[in-house]
Amino acid sequence: MAKVHYLKVLDSNGSPIPKKSITSDFEGAATGRRMNTWGMSSSGPTTAIYGSLTTLRARARELTRNDPQIAGALDTLVANLVGSGISPRWQIRKAETKKQLQELWLDWTKEADADGIADFYGLESLVCRSIIEGGEAFIRFRPRRFNDGFSVPLQLQVLEGDFVDASYNSVAPNGNEIRFGIEVDRIGRRVAYWMFRDHPGEYFLSAFRQYERVRVPAEQVIHVFKPLRPGQMRGMPWMAPIIVLMRELTQFDDAELVRKKTAALFGGFIQTPAEEDEDGLPHILGSRGTDDSAGNKVIDLEPGTFSELPPGYEVNFSEPADVGGSYEAFTKRQERRAARSLGGMTYEKFTGDLSGVNYSSIRAGNLEFQRQCKQFIYQVLAHQMCRPISKAFLDQAVLSGAIKLPGYVRSPKTYQRIKWTVDGWPWVDPYKDAQAVKGSIRAGLTTRTLECAERGLDVEDVDLEQAEDNARADGLGLVYDSDGRKTDSSGKKDADAGATNGEQNTNN
Repeated sequence: MAKVHYLKVLDSNGSPIPKKSITSDFEGAATGRRMNTWGMSSSGPTTAIYGSLTTLRARARELTRNDPQIAGALDTLVANLVGSGISPRWQIRKAETKKQLQELWLDWTKEADADGIADFYGLESLVCRSIIEGGEAFIRFRPRRFNDGFSVPLQLQVLEGDFVDASYNSVAPNGNEIRFGIEVDRIGRRVAYWMFRDHPGEYFLSAFRQYERVRVPAEQVIHVFKPLRPGQMRGMPWMAPIIVLMRELTQFDDAELVRKKTAALFGGFIQTPAEEDEDGLPHILGSRGTDDSAGNKVIDLEPGTFSELPPGYEVNFSEPADVGGSYEAFTKRQERRAARSLGGMTYEKFTGDLSGVNYSSIRAGNLEFQRQCKQFIYQVLAHQMCRPISKAFLDQAVLSGAIKLPGYVRSPKTYQRIKWTVDGWPWVDPYKDAQAVKGSIRAGLTTRTLECAERGLDVEDVDLEQAEDNARADGLGLVYDSDGRKTDSSGKKDADAGATNGEQNTNN
């Protein structure tokens, strides 16, 4: 057995220094009075989540249901991450084959949802929302019969993370270990998921089956989540760091609102002389006096009324306390902290408050936010979800005869090379940004293909539509100032561009 050697720290005389007397050179590792209440944990990536996932998920969903700020921010985040959809662009040289694949995919997207509620891109939004709110999502492949009438006999079923019990740790009948509801083999590879037949939080006639587990092979399931530590097996809700912050901020707002409402219930108070009977008040002020539900005397005031009070009577009007000048600054500070934690959102996107921004500041914030969005889109959604789905789509399409791909069985990767594109983010100043893109293309720093992809477009589709537009305009004898073939950069007709006589110059 190999010996274990421990590092000994010696003093100037060569004597060992006791471990307790060794101090840290880093303040963050100090254990004095200032830091002795700081809870620390060296738990692994799975143990750290165990026992907290269910509670964090439930509280995050409660915030989404009841906090309008969180609900709106979540919608904004999903819209920026998915937009109208993360769509495939096949990298195939044969134009006809590529066209057939794109058309078959488009037909299948309308049939992809096993529940029949959304199309494929709607499922992307649903998965993204589940990841943000609940930390993860599961997708089950649902193969269909060839004669069911689908473009490709395959559908998808999106399941919340609750379907895989986070507290289920056991040993499977085959000897594999089950961690967090996920069965792994001896080398740690996922081989199956132990899923509930029904959602454990649903209570219907089939509730007797809700806690019955079923072993589902890993090749039939996609587990989508954002890993934060190596070896992490389950995803955490993105709102975990701000649950307490947003809960207490909401309570703070509610307390201020209730205080203002309570103070506003009282218009004023009439003080009567000590010797005056309170029953004489309505008679003194006429017939406007009434009794409230508690039997107190109340004077109904009307606009433009001047009432004369007898000597000794006083009126004190209610003056509700203001929230103070620091209220807005304090809430903004807390909302900025929350926004930064939630997917790197800017304060403006988190709250919808655009006051105090200019072109430079909002552009800089958007660029940083978009960079984080792209990281999640391509490293999580595209890689974990879209890539295996496109592979299953191709497999089923070839097996069912929906499309013929020569050599697919021998070399499937030839047809699995896909570039996933997303919607382009709107420009803050379209003219300035368009001019910058134009200059980059002319300088050779980028290409039209890349710039089209940044906007979620396929350059081949753009070129085809431009050719069709030009042919239609030429057939009608129209010259637009946007047509670079026949006009100069200022939009004026170029005599050297070959414009024919009789063409009509139309500005667009």
